[in-house]
Amino acid sequence: MKVIINGAAGRMGQELIKLCNEGFAEADAVALVDGFSPKFIKSLDDFIGEADVLVDFSNHLATKSVCDYAVKRNLPVVIATTGQTPEEIEIIKNASKQTAIFFSGNMSVGIAMLRKLVKSALSAFPTADVEIVETHHDRKLDAPSGTALMLLKSVQEVRPDAYPVFGREGNSKRTPSEVGVHSLRYGNIVGKHEVIISTDAETLTLTHQAHSRAVFAEGALTVASFMQGKTAGLYEMTDFLGA
Repeated sequence: MKVIINGAAGRMGQELIKLCNEGFAEADAVALVDGFSPKFIKSLDDFIGEADVLVDFSNHLATKSVCDYAVKRNLPVVIATTGQTPEEIEIIKNASKQTAIFFSGNMSVGIAMLRKLVKSALSAFPTADVEIVETHHDRKLDAPSGTALMLLKSVQEVRPDAYPVFGREGNSKRTPSEVGVHSLRYGNIVGKHEVIISTDAETLTLTHQAHSRAVFAEGALTVASFMQGKTAGLYEMTDFLGA
């Protein structure tokens, strides 16, 4: 599998390069792209060689250029960045009508399983309070994390009337339909997500913790392999788990 890595100079880009060098998922990095490092190709348009998939771990600001390049070359793309604006989300959706795009706020298979468990638990506790707490290193740019928003979406799939309250403050009491979403930033935490489901009688806490950034790189290359031969459309982890 011939892979273009966009954002090669970043932490995740470096993890991808390492895995490709080790032969993970039979991946071969044929192009390393990063405009912030003279060691790599400056932009995607500068690479016209043969490739099977594009994996983007750069920044959400590159969303348009990544999608344009993927459509122009009819390449499947794995977008592993977070923090997209509503306009950038629309760019992804429009591009997916012309090529296969895998877009997920978290590339961990464990997080995909957590989303399934959250929906199952909420079916068993239909009136429970729900809180989402996400913790990351102090250099993470977006808050709440893309994964926290994915978990919120999972809650809303079971409870359509649920709405988020970010970093709760004020003097009003909690409503039954609100979902507290809280972001912690400190140290070198790779990523921890907790979904707290509580009634007056008991509390269930579902937790996923990433021990290494390699888990996201491994996930990205695994789904990149999954995307081989896929028709145009927008794919996510639930599609991968159902394959």
